Amino acid sequence: MSVRIILAVLLGNMGFNSVHAAENNIHITGNLVTEPCALAPESADIPLNFGTVISKFFQTANRTPGVPFSIRLMDCDTSMGNSATVTFTGAESDSLPGYLTPDAGQQNGLAFGIETIPDEEMQVSAQLVPVNNPSPLFLLSNGESMIRLQGFIEAEPDAIVANTVTPGPFTVTATFRVDYP
Repeated sequence: MSVRIILAVLLGNMGFNSVHAAENNIHITGNLVTEPCALAPESADIPLNFGTVISKFFQTANRTPGVPFSIRLMDCDTSMGNSATVTFTGAESDSLPGYLTPDAGQQNGLAFGIETIPDEEMQVSAQLVPVNNPSPLFLLSNGESMIRLQGFIEAEPDAIVANTVTPGPFTVTATFRVDYP
């Protein structure tokens, strides 16, 4: 009912007022960019499930084995750029700088790290990708390129000493951005 009243008032006013078009009354701005690759749709949301980790595990090892994941880039054209970095943003752990802390309110003595995947054949060890900082460069290929990484859970040093790693579910959330330097 109020919609009809508003329409009636608007229509009534339109009959009595003359309307003049103003010049240049719409301003559109933006930034069109050309990037070497497009993000594959399945890489827009990447879940990592560590399943069940026994809290006593952290009394003998400070971290879990890495769980691999990939960011797939498609339609890459290396004539526009042949490398990329990825930056993960999120809440950083106070105890383990460069690591992600569990989402708000989940204080359990754990943090989440992201690193490059080691290559034993090439004798390249894993390298931490610190949260809120760009990763090392990843070389791109024409067509499809994969940024291969792995995530792991690590106990905070104070939680190991005090034996305060708290059992229970936890979630860590990060956002990533791919840049082409």
